[in-house]
Amino acid sequence: MGIACGIVGLPNVGKSTLFNALTSNNIEAANYPFCTIEPNVGIVAVPDERLDALSIAYETQKKVPTTVEFVDIAGLVKGAAQGEGLGNQFLSHIRQVDAIAQVVRCFSDDNVIHVSGSVDPLRDIEIIETELILKDIESVAKRIETLHKKARANDKDAKEEIEMLERLQPHLDGGRTVRSFQTASDVETLYLRNLFLLTNKPQMYIANTDEEGVKNGNALISAVRERAAKENAIVVSICAKIEAEISQLEAEDRELFLADLGMEEPGLHRVIREAYQLLGLITYLTAGEKECRAWTVKKNSTAPQAAGAIHTDFERGFIRAEVMAYKDWKRLGTEAAVKEAGLYRTEGKEYIVQDGDIMYFRFNV
Repeated sequence: MGIACGIVGLPNVGKSTLFNALTSNNIEAANYPFCTIEPNVGIVAVPDERLDALSIAYETQKKVPTTVEFVDIAGLVKGAAQGEGLGNQFLSHIRQVDAIAQVVRCFSDDNVIHVSGSVDPLRDIEIIETELILKDIESVAKRIETLHKKARANDKDAKEEIEMLERLQPHLDGGRTVRSFQTASDVETLYLRNLFLLTNKPQMYIANTDEEGVKNGNALISAVRERAAKENAIVVSICAKIEAEISQLEAEDRELFLADLGMEEPGLHRVIREAYQLLGLITYLTAGEKECRAWTVKKNSTAPQAAGAIHTDFERGFIRAEVMAYKDWKRLGTEAAVKEAGLYRTEGKEYIVQDGDIMYFRFNV
């Protein structure tokens, strides 16, 4: 679907190390600011036990997971909105992603310098948020200036958008994000969406800690969680350094290493899944002997829209969808048993696809 999650944060908080582990691309991750100038992009498979189980049961020839695109964006610094540290360039990269994963440092290590001289994740979050808000203030001011020209020509839509933006301005001036701004209508929500404002993007926090922090937590992680709770935001705590080591191991060695750490799976699996959720995506599945595949669609997609993820002809010529829920298939064991239980359904154009649906489409073009 071409949907991307940007990895952002201050320099030296572990962004590139995390990106390396996610993608195994071995992008340079050095102990100095601005190691990453141009954003690096990686396509990452979304771990899904359902796809694995279906592939085994159907003895499929090919298994294809769904994916998320991660973008490693260079470290921001205080003053980025005014161009400090190549800030304008980096902020423009953030504008192009659909969601933000902000990496914050939650570990102490004298060998890894911090751009602000000390470890304080809440201060770091404030710096990043302030820079994003300042850029949004600038963008809103420019938009209002443009709209005034249209409004003088009696453009009704322009006048409506100006009214909304003039309510948004003091909100942003007060140090608050667009995410916390209440629009008055669906039309206003659409106006905001079309502006691609930085603080209107969904955001999660990745607390990069050490091995002890992963196992038992620490005060720095707790502080981030308290802040995130007020924003209704997701927090995932990982040790990027360990995750990078795990990503380089063979499957058997990886299992032993995880067991030694007391982990059931790599922490990155949760980062990937949470990013997928953050982007407002769900997965439906197709299963057969030739191929089992996970397909990405937006939440609340209709059956024809889901069919279109396979091919536009499927959506254009949609007749019906044959559907069974993965949980029913898992509980009963086979497709035949699901049919026998009366849980294999035929759905029409209005059906809203659910995460984990196993679908077969009938179409005619």
